[in-house]
Amino acid sequence: MDQKSLEMLEYSKVREILAGFTSFPISHELAMNLEPSPDMEKVSYLLGQSAEARYLFSLIPNFSVGTVIDIRKALAMAEKEKTLDPQTLLQVRATVAAGNDLRTSLNRMSSEVPSLWSIAKNIVALPEVVREIDRCIDDSGEILDLASPDLANLRYQLKDTRHQLLNRLESMVKALSSQNLLQDSIITERGGRYVIPVKTEMQHAVQGIIHDVSNTGATVFIEPWAIVELGNKLRQMALEEEREVNRILAELSAEVGSNGTEIIDNMVISAEIDLSLAKARYAKNANACEPCISPTGSDSRYSLKLIDARHPLLKKKVVPLTVEIGQDFSSLVITGPNTGGKTVALKTIGLMALMNQSGIPIPASEDSCLPVFDGVFADIGDEQSIEQTLSTFSWHMGNIVRIIRMSTSRSLVLLDELGGSTDPAEGAALARAILMYFLTKRTLAVATTHYNELKIFAHSTPEMQNASLAFDSVTLTPTYHLSLGIPGGSNALAIASQLGLSPEIIDSAREMIPKGSQEMEQLLTDLTNEKQVARSLRDTLENEKEEIAGIRDQLENELENLQEQKQSVLREARESISKEATKLQKQIREATSELKKVKSKESIEQAKRELSSVHQQLAGESWQPEKVQGEITTTIESIAEGDTVRVIDTNLRGTILSISDKGDQVEMQAGRTRVKVGLTDVERVDAPKETTSQRSFEVTRNKENQRRSIELDLRGKRAEEVEPELDAYLNDVSLAGFQEVRIIHGYGTGTVRQIVREMLASYPLVKSFRSGELGEGGDGVTAVKL
Repeated sequence: MDQKSLEMLEYSKVREILAGFTSFPISHELAMNLEPSPDMEKVSYLLGQSAEARYLFSLIPNFSVGTVIDIRKALAMAEKEKTLDPQTLLQVRATVAAGNDLRTSLNRMSSEVPSLWSIAKNIVALPEVVREIDRCIDDSGEILDLASPDLANLRYQLKDTRHQLLNRLESMVKALSSQNLLQDSIITERGGRYVIPVKTEMQHAVQGIIHDVSNTGATVFIEPWAIVELGNKLRQMALEEEREVNRILAELSAEVGSNGTEIIDNMVISAEIDLSLAKARYAKNANACEPCISPTGSDSRYSLKLIDARHPLLKKKVVPLTVEIGQDFSSLVITGPNTGGKTVALKTIGLMALMNQSGIPIPASEDSCLPVFDGVFADIGDEQSIEQTLSTFSWHMGNIVRIIRMSTSRSLVLLDELGGSTDPAEGAALARAILMYFLTKRTLAVATTHYNELKIFAHSTPEMQNASLAFDSVTLTPTYHLSLGIPGGSNALAIASQLGLSPEIIDSAREMIPKGSQEMEQLLTDLTNEKQVARSLRDTLENEKEEIAGIRDQLENELENLQEQKQSVLREARESISKEATKLQKQIREATSELKKVKSKESIEQAKRELSSVHQQLAGESWQPEKVQGEITTTIESIAEGDTVRVIDTNLRGTILSISDKGDQVEMQAGRTRVKVGLTDVERVDAPKETTSQRSFEVTRNKENQRRSIELDLRGKRAEEVEPELDAYLNDVSLAGFQEVRIIHGYGTGTVRQIVREMLASYPLVKSFRSGELGEGGDGVTAVKL
């Protein structure tokens, strides 16, 4: 495509709008570099992707490509054998998992979105990368104990050594506190070493290494000699743990690096799908759709039809543009007032073509049709090249020369103010010659002008048509409605008057206009007014037609509702009569039973006559259930064992197991239940098709159970923080299947310990609890069985 024409039509701004609907940087880059294609097959494919994305959103409104992060720099580092940190590895994991899930989701819908699936099927599933990172790193970025046996063993020894050290230090704190040597009865850390806060004036009484002094100087933090060896051992183990963690991270980074090419390819594929989703999001936002692609005619003629097209860059209310070129004429000359929208109309036509050939839904009616042009060329604006010292006319002529050289019969040419910026006579002659050139080549061309000569030329030349943007002669303002077949006036005097030019100058200018030109302008004004009246009448008739259609639909709906109500009433009446008949038959059976006890032959005969009368009454027409119109009555001939049936007026379905000897009842299997119903109460239906379980297309991460430590440290927590944190912890470890845990609350004032044990006493997940034993931390720890 001609880049200079794309700039004049402001296509880059359309790309910016589209990029705003993408989800991550790579798809944003694809949108910003999107180019219209001259290939019909590719354009059809791109439009198909957009349509499928819109359909996908109709099924799953929040569908997305998932959490795809731009990890290209991290992958480059991994490929160079650099070690990635845990958070970066988690980003890799999220991106890889998103690609895996996207492929799975679209595979399930491959028959419904085949174009999107044709892209997604190229994603290389990398479940082992996800599994390895999940095995080694938790969601917060911490390396898990199970990442390696050595790490698990080191951390066990670390924990055991730390317990020994803390138990010894706690004993010392108790002893020193009783001697009033400590500033506070706590154990803290300085520089990775466990220390106790000793009063400065009492430091001589505590032998050890001073690691820090408080800001006030009142406290020195001492590591007693008695725990220095344990502290050294703890520090050595911490360094070994750090080395093991770095080794694990290096292995994971190497795994990522070895799959770097596949991961990048997967990201690009996800970006292509996200671009299609972005087009669908734009379509929803702009009320846009995919137009049909108009085929080339038998004589290689191209045609363009836009219905209610709106300029995509104008945010305020836009008057829709309807125009058709190529069927009866290939060149269109648009005239009309200054600031009347001629240039906007040109840009709208050009942008619709460019968006269509980029696979972007266009803001127009779905009845619009566009061909696939081999080039869209435009000469719009009045830029001047100061460096080349070109005049406005020279600049325009340079553009037109380039367009003539590059365009073909399959191109679209848009020319603004053709022949302007020079002598009117010469400019009009040049304009006619240029339009005739494109007409001869059968190139679709749209030009705007103010020249009367071009209006006459368009009117008298076959396959060329006039069009005008209407001007309201009452309000003296443009209406922006395009009318085909009628040229428009410039209305320069009316607009000048509206802008405040004095009436004297306006009248003087009017007198200077040749009489023929005045008569032509008046004729154009009269024609425009007549067309407005005709359009108003047509709109009124269309509105009345729609109103009548609405009333007809409403009456049909009401009639349908009345029919349904009638059937419902008849059905209820039938059921009521049937129940009453059943009641009478029961009374007959009871009376018959009583008669058997009566010895008088005469009484028996009399009762039989009465029973016979009742039977005849029940057999009468008035007691028969009325047949509802449209209802299908099941007969013994219409069903057989094994058929699928539905109980009428319910959603209960089942399979016929048996039919009674009398043929008036059936036994059916409905799920796990056997049901006996009347033959006439069921109807035969098709057996249900096998269905797969409900699909979920949402791209999600399958999380494992939270991995929690076997102990919870609440030391240093405020009272109001203890209960919610303990509650969350107990729930998590219970779900994870832990049977025993430990709560570390320390000694302190005993407030935290009291809150913990009061809560454990009534907590439903807790089986029992006790104070820690001597080796477990004593009364500073509570052991819990779940």
